[in-house]
This record gives sequence, C-alpha cells and structure tokens, in this order.
Amino acid sequence: MKFSKYHALGNDYLVLDPKDASELPNQLDTVRICHRNFGLGSDGILYGPLASDTADFGLRIMNPDGSEAEKSGNGLRIFARYLYDIGKVGNDAFTVDTLGGVVTCKISDGATSITVDMGKVRFAMDHIPIDGPEQADHDIGQQLNINGTDYTVYLADIGNPHCVVPLVEISEKLACTDGAAIEVDPTFPNRTNVQFLKILDRNNIQIEIWERGAGYTLASGSSSSASAAVAHRIGLCDRAITVHMPGGKIAIEIGDDYAVRMTGPATRVADMDFDLEALDFSVKD
Repeated sequence: MKFSKYHALGNDYLVLDPKDASELPNQLDTVRICHRNFGLGSDGILYGPLASDTADFGLRIMNPDGSEAEKSGNGLRIFARYLYDIGKVGNDAFTVDTLGGVVTCKISDGATSITVDMGKVRFAMDHIPIDGPEQADHDIGQQLNINGTDYTVYLADIGNPHCVVPLVEISEKLACTDGAAIEVDPTFPNRTNVQFLKILDRNNIQIEIWERGAGYTLASGSSSSASAAVAHRIGLCDRAITVHMPGGKIAIEIGDDYAVRMTGPATRVADMDFDLEALDFSVKD
C-alpha cells in the first residue's frame, strides 16, 4: 500500500490516493498504519482525490483512532500540496469537498505557502451537539468543570467542533490532562477538539491543542481558525491574527461574517510503501 507523507508544522498526515487503493483501510487497519511504533506513524490519513459533484476534488479525512474527521486545516493544506506535487493543480484557486463543507485552496508560487478559505465560524450551540440547556445568548462563555477546575469555554464550529478555553497561562501538560478530559466530557456526545488560548497582543495568540481522535497535536489549522475567531469575537484581537503553536505559526484573516482565511506551509516528507505484514501486529490503545 503506497502512501505519501507530509507534515504541516509538525502535524503529519499520510496521503492515500484512490489510484493506489480502491477503498479506505478499515478502522483497525487505520489505527495500525498510523501507529508510530507498529506502522508508518501519522496524525491521520487523507484519502483522495475523489470525485465530487460540488467541488473540483473530494477528500475524506481519517483520524489515527480510525474515526472520520469532518475537516482539517492542516490536512487540507497537505492535500493541496499533494495535488500540486502530482500535477493535478497549479497556482489557480481550486475547491475541495469535505464532510465539513467545500473549501477553496490556493497555492503560492513555489508552493511555499497554501491559503485555504476555511468557511464561516459559527458560535451557536445548534451547530455543536451538546448535552445541557441552551442559552439565549450563545456568544457568552459556557461554564465547564473539569478535574475540579471551573473553566469558561467558548464553542465554535468551522465544519468541525471546537471548545476554546482562554487562560492567562497555558501548557502542553494542561492540554494533555484537562484537554483530554474536555474532549470526552459528557457535555459533548460527539466529542470535541480543544484549544487552550493565550492572548499575546491584538494580533497574536498562542494555543495548545488537544485534537479529537488524535490527542496532543503540535499544530492545527482548524484549531487556529476557531481560536482566532473566538479571540476576535470576544474583543481581545483584531481581524489579522498570527497563531503561535509548538510546531510553528499560521496566519488567520477574519472576515465580517467570520469567514476565515488560513495561510501556512505544508512540507513533503517521503513516499512510503506499507507492507501488509505489519497489519499482523496487535496494537494496544
């Protein structure tokens, strides 16, 4: 089974082209392929390009736990770079259909950066399945008690769900403990992505990320989009925001209707041949 591996600021994906595989691996095989000891190691699998009635290309995005993601900003930049590398696209804009909606991508000369119009961020709880009473004003922070700490959190949806937690100080440890607990909290029956947000100034924020289905993540395009939108919505940042993450920086532009434009790199790593013998290994969670 042939894969092309890329990373976007340390968030790595394996691209599986349908010409090399007639169908996606099943859930168990996906876990093994993505495993960093028993497989090739990645934060997920991008399956495409697929045919689409609504866009130039279709894409399916699999998490390393075998679940399917609606959208991934870093995954989209990687997929765009893959299409560029195999000659399917050039420097003109093109569209990609995901479960989280159709997005527009544009690759710079030399493919040094990729811009993705991620769509509109929505803040109403209607768009994020939760258990609990809805409030008339969906923009105010929701209260959530996690591991004995009371947090004010903001829910945002950009085709996939996010829970943004503004704090004075953030850390990897916090993302791996309380972020992991928030992902699977009963409040979110479909689980959620989690970002701990620190405001640096009107045009810069820092985030630590716990990604649904993937765990602690060095960078995330959709997390950057949601966090920047929340920072602007609650009046702490302007419309042009640089998001600082452990893996690097992403530029976010926020439109009047909270349409988000994301710009960042995607780096080619290798073409890889996965031997089916590896599927005989037993992978423990």
